[in-house]
Amino acid sequence: MVSRIYLDHNATTRPWPEVIETVAHHLQHSYANPGSRHAEGRQARKVLESSRETIASILGAQPDEVIFTSGGTEASNLALFGAAMSMAPGTIALTAGEHPATMEACRSLKPHGWKLTVLPVDREGRLRPLKDSEPSTLWTDDIKLATVILAHNETGVIQDLGPLATTCRERGVFCHIDAVQAVGKIEVDFAELGSTSLAFGAHKFHGPRGIGGLLLKKGVTLAPFEFGGHQESGRRPGTEMVALAAGMAKALELWHRERDERTTRLKELRDRLETGLLVRCRWAVVNGSREQRLPNTLNIAFPGLDGEAILVSLDLEGIACSLGSTCASGSAEPAPALVAMGAPPEVYKASVRFTVGLENTLAEMDEAAERIGRVIARLR
Repeated sequence: MVSRIYLDHNATTRPWPEVIETVAHHLQHSYANPGSRHAEGRQARKVLESSRETIASILGAQPDEVIFTSGGTEASNLALFGAAMSMAPGTIALTAGEHPATMEACRSLKPHGWKLTVLPVDREGRLRPLKDSEPSTLWTDDIKLATVILAHNETGVIQDLGPLATTCRERGVFCHIDAVQAVGKIEVDFAELGSTSLAFGAHKFHGPRGIGGLLLKKGVTLAPFEFGGHQESGRRPGTEMVALAAGMAKALELWHRERDERTTRLKELRDRLETGLLVRCRWAVVNGSREQRLPNTLNIAFPGLDGEAILVSLDLEGIACSLGSTCASGSAEPAPALVAMGAPPEVYKASVRFTVGLENTLAEMDEAAERIGRVIARLR
């Protein structure tokens, strides 16, 4: 039986053993409700707040700016719905190819009077600079919300969000950042970014699934759209998941301690795979910025082929990866991010995402390049 090579780490990662041990320990020893007014409850609260402080210190936030959620999707929904429901309808500015957690949330607000406007990107998938003549058309007084993905889940492209955040602050616009693919992979400093809110999820950086967080700028109030208890300072009802919060803090702490070594290792693995593929398929096209991208992400197109056929064939060859497009109603649709970058149909229909992880080896990259090369040659 062919050995499996997992190259889908942007979809999810395996929790580290230390993380699993941390979660298991607190499931057994910090099981009480952190809202209970007894010794067991106070112990659980201590663990929860210690986890909050660890996360805040690593992400450049204050502890009371950290809201625990069930993951990145809920975090973005909490920010966008909470902001939208706290003001009169206006326009939401976002880029093409935002993650469905963001895009679908924004679309669902349209029946309530909200409009959407798309911020342009260049051929590398990077936000185009706002020229002096553009703010009057792109940044009308009607724009009240802006949401942008910091590191793209498909292309790995990293945005420079400083100018956008500055424009939002100057115009009183609520600025949300989807940093789910960024946190635990690159340096993220909430205070330095200057946004109003920021979403992240633990399972993207070897933490437990089912836990994430929203950083919310101190003093900003979100309108509630879920109701129940007064947990998380009244911003997210439901008994807090102490053990998962501790596991997420542990995973982020491990990344922070080893971040330079991890970045170097991931780049080495990604570049080894990329070089191997371009040697075997010289006509292949790497999508997005080659410089400003996540250290683990390679989005590559094999023009003229069908992405779905590539994906199925690679799975049979023991390669786990993802398409550079989304699937709807049983048919592959163009990835909005690639279309916005100006990629032609023969490219965006044949794009595949390979995302390496620390558990991969250089030998696996060579083997993966060999198998992928064979599949592509056969499909051609």
